[in-house]
Amino acid sequence: MNRVTLAAAIAMAVTVPQSRPPSTAAAAPRAVQEQKVTVHIVAERFRFTPDEIRVRRGATVEFVLESDDTDHGFRILGTDVDRVIPKRGRGTITVTFTPDRSGRYSFECSKLCGAGHDFMHGVLIVED
Repeated sequence: MNRVTLAAAIAMAVTVPQSRPPSTAAAAPRAVQEQKVTVHIVAERFRFTPDEIRVRRGATVEFVLESDDTDHGFRILGTDVDRVIPKRGRGTITVTFTPDRSGRYSFECSKLCGAGHDFMHGVLIVED
């Protein structure tokens, strides 16, 4: 074999990639990354601020609650969430809640706090 033929054979061996059969393994599913949403709520004078909260389905909601006056309660209807928010100056509480479905979750004050107690409510809206 002459030098030109040998050089051409080496060049072809080096530059031509070998074909591989396509992979039959399915691609690994992407892990669903859990989203955490922190919501600061102030309870005072017969209302929660904010009183409407929107999150995406799959999000874990961390409520950080404080009172600007007396003790209040924080209950999410239809769940086991029911905590007391200490009166002004006594700190905050943190409640973590992961909704299991899309829809509306009503929350309310669960501790009698005065004449306007029945007006103290809000809603967590979970969207797809």
